Amino acid sequence: MEPPSPATPGRVTLSLPGDLDPVYTNFALISHSAQEIVMDLAQIMPQLPQAKVKVRLIMTPLNAKLLLRALDENLSRYESRFGTIHVPEGSSLADQLFRPGTPEAPPGE
Repeated sequence: MEPPSPATPGRVTLSLPGDLDPVYTNFALISHSAQEIVMDLAQIMPQLPQAKVKVRLIMTPLNAKLLLRALDENLSRYESRFGTIHVPEGSSLADQLFRPGTPEAPPGE
């Protein structure tokens, strides 16, 4: 077994366990207290009013803000490479993305 390589200052080395299962989620419920932000990430199927929580993330408000910044930076890079992500207009983003119902027809149809 080789000794671990020295870490680059400011970088964190991740170790992924061999039995790690990726989780797909398409529904999020976010709540908070004064000390923490709680995100329940779930899977929901069209026409079914029940979502099955797959992951519960709990973090400090500071870490949530840093996660928000990291997501914004990564989405900006994604859009630079693959094009703009068009967000549907309407009642609310949560209603359009996370509520079961009939999918919208693509533009031009």
